[in-house]
Amino acid sequence: MSDTETPDAAEVDDAAEEPVVSAPYGAIAASSSRGQVVLHVGREGYLDTISTARADGFVLCVDITAVDYANHLDRALPASIEGERFEVVVNLYDPVERRRVRIRAQVPESDPTIASIYSLYPGVDAPEREVYDMFGITFEGHPDPTRILMPEDWDGHPLRKDVSQGRIPVQFKSATNHR
Repeated sequence: MSDTETPDAAEVDDAAEEPVVSAPYGAIAASSSRGQVVLHVGREGYLDTISTARADGFVLCVDITAVDYANHLDRALPASIEGERFEVVVNLYDPVERRRVRIRAQVPESDPTIASIYSLYPGVDAPEREVYDMFGITFEGHPDPTRILMPEDWDGHPLRKDVSQGRIPVQFKSATNHR
């Protein structure tokens, strides 16, 4: 099986109006992007879906990030998924079968929290902190939910679409004249 083939246990029904992934994932809405299975879940099903994927052989979390859809709330999603302002995106890999799966979880603006997957993938410590730092999405159960990129006293989250673009003054330590 190549890197771009869909997993046998998660075949996408391209003929259905809303593709659904088969066992072991249950009736989870899915789509395909560049030959990769994309599972769409609400935040309630996020941790269960990730746990199932791990048990199914997806033992490597390649990355975790977020997207702010403040200006695109009407984006195309499966009918059973209600689009929220924020979306947490997790890419998992199965090195034995050479398969990939992407999980897109909707996170509401009014309560930007989602379960941490640190207990399943300890390597997401820094990426979850980055998502918090840049987007303000809190990962419940994370062992160190503090900023990692911005100063602790920084006000706001720079990658949110409602943050105005502005000039940030750069502070240099005393520069010496090298001649």
